[in-house]
Amino acid sequence: MSATLIAVVVALVLGHLAQSLAASVRDYGWYRNWLRWLGGRLSANEFWRGRWGILIALVPPLLAIGLFQLALLEPLWGLAGVAFSIAVLFYAWGPRDLDLDVEAIAAAGDTTSRRTAAARLWPEGEMPATLDGASLIEAVFGNAQQRWFGVLFWFLVLGPLGALLYRFTVLAAQGEAASELPGETRLGARKLLALLDWPVAQLLTLSLALVGNFDTVLGAWREAGGASFDLDRPFLGAVARASVKCELADEAADYADYGDDVGSVQAGEGGLPVPPPMPPAWSADLPELRDAMSLVWRSLLVWLAVLALFVIAGWVS
Repeated sequence: MSATLIAVVVALVLGHLAQSLAASVRDYGWYRNWLRWLGGRLSANEFWRGRWGILIALVPPLLAIGLFQLALLEPLWGLAGVAFSIAVLFYAWGPRDLDLDVEAIAAAGDTTSRRTAAARLWPEGEMPATLDGASLIEAVFGNAQQRWFGVLFWFLVLGPLGALLYRFTVLAAQGEAASELPGETRLGARKLLALLDWPVAQLLTLSLALVGNFDTVLGAWREAGGASFDLDRPFLGAVARASVKCELADEAADYADYGDDVGSVQAGEGGLPVPPPMPPAWSADLPELRDAMSLVWRSLLVWLAVLALFVIAGWVS
């Protein structure tokens, strides 16, 4: 468990400090070529063209990774396995930096550039980007789930094999690589992705309840069908919207209290209170993005804190 925590922390730090390296390493063009090659060779194969056909694309690379993972458990006192875990997690994370994508939306100066920046939060070739607050909140949390938390969860469960299982499934379910698959095969990949996402969304909801308003999150989770094992009813978007709405309401209340406390010396033009300054990277008309990213980061810290507690408990015992 301590090796897992080390791998997670190192991969996270590398991803933020070496963004140019991350952009060059996280190239999944070979996976699209692999899907295209399978489509050309198995175009008449009924299994490939069915719901379970995605297994043909997933099993060979994952089998190789799994065998390599087992082979590196013992050599060099496990250090080779840790290095391999760091490399795989670094590769599967992202692929783009979520902070930079969200900041680009907030910093955009006009609607056209903002829509262009927001398109990075939607799968390529699918539904167009929308700029309303609710859609942006759902997009931020959906990307956080698929770029960060899904990879992290399955890495914690299955090691490097789990991280790549999740990343390859995401690639096969949506975006450019998914266009190489037959329709039924792509639907099967999306169903598999929904299955992999379900426990991730449940734990992310729990972390949102811990870092935000518990009652608000619990109510949104129940109303959206989070208590049922229904893969066709994604509930994370509703929970995210409710959490951010609660955060904005708390900020409005704090702002009102701030206005009551300040005197005429600190009053702005027209007697209105002077609001606390906002970070320059964030646009004043998109507070939803700021609060959404804040909740995402706080949730990630909760996950890392829980992992650290497991490591400490292992040392103590």
